[in-house]
Amino acid sequence: MSKIEELKRIIDNSNNIVFFGGAGVSTESGVPDFRSEDGLYKARQKYNRSPEEMISHSFFIWDTNTFFDYYKNNMIYREAKPNKAHLALAKLEKEGKLKAVVTQNIDGLHQLAGSKEVYELHGSVLRNYCMDCNAFYDLDYIMDEKNCVDKDGKQTMIPYCSKCGGIVKPDVVLYEEALDQEVLSKAINAISNADTLIVGGTSLVVYPAAGLINYFHGNNLVLINKSKTQYDNRANLVINDAIGEVLGSI
Repeated sequence: MSKIEELKRIIDNSNNIVFFGGAGVSTESGVPDFRSEDGLYKARQKYNRSPEEMISHSFFIWDTNTFFDYYKNNMIYREAKPNKAHLALAKLEKEGKLKAVVTQNIDGLHQLAGSKEVYELHGSVLRNYCMDCNAFYDLDYIMDEKNCVDKDGKQTMIPYCSKCGGIVKPDVVLYEEALDQEVLSKAINAISNADTLIVGGTSLVVYPAAGLINYFHGNNLVLINKSKTQYDNRANLVINDAIGEVLGSI
């Protein structure tokens, strides 16, 4: 039996599947992994800093304008569309097999594909809030230059609230910030109750998100990633291939 056939068998015999995905799920939609070698090079070349520094809480506070310059040019990919992995997961949910998607990605592509139960561990670029009055703004608002003019009339990269003039911050978990406890709790609950956990597009090295795999006590742990992970020896099935190709084929 091939590994794809084995995956099909596992899915057929499962009624409570949870999918846990990382950057590799989105790279197939043209969203680059900012922690990749290319992402590291771009950050170092223009800003002389690592990507982790650029999207840290302390840098956001220290140099908000440069933070948004980096963020808007390296973290936003509005032309990205759901790929075969996103679509396959949405279909499995519609069929009642898949109960939740837990994602480290911030692009909203799972919802765009049709998934309903999505727990975004690191937030979403599609949601933005005023730091002063908590007014909500969409992605178009913060990307529009006319909303990035300070009180002195100077053009900046920083989006300002149209209601109170406060800074609008993306609803994205920056480095040095804690994960949203409600989202984390829901993700842990879903994984704890799953009979099958499919992990895809992540090397499982970023904590605390990677530690979620320890909450799984079901029957089948499936790891789909181009490279090996430290959890391969715990899995029932390991497939070293592109997540879109694998899930698309089932």
